[in-house]
Amino acid sequence: MTITRIEPGKRMSQAVIHGDTIYLSGQCEEGETVTEQTQAVLAEIERLLAEAGSSKAHMLMAQIWLADMADFAAMNAVWDAWVADIAPPARATGESKLATPDYKVEIIVTAAKA
Repeated sequence: MTITRIEPGKRMSQAVIHGDTIYLSGQCEEGETVTEQTQAVLAEIERLLAEAGSSKAHMLMAQIWLADMADFAAMNAVWDAWVADIAPPARATGESKLATPDYKVEIIVTAAKA
């Protein structure tokens, strides 16, 4: 079975397609607040899913990592608005030290091809 890599780099690819499943790498974006970062991350997820032949409506699973669980409500406000028009995926959220202290949220998505 063919494996397709989207935006491969020296360390990782931004997305990998195997069969009808799409695996996104963890997405982090810049911004002053968790709200700004979450909005930017979700926009990047939509872009990558579109490039892979899918959409947020085909998400299977989302793993969300917050640098501080105190940001849970603010992140959820953005997430809830983003998934309001679709059947939401399975999801897990946890707290973790992220790649840099500037990152407040990282989201990893697995999706089906459209």
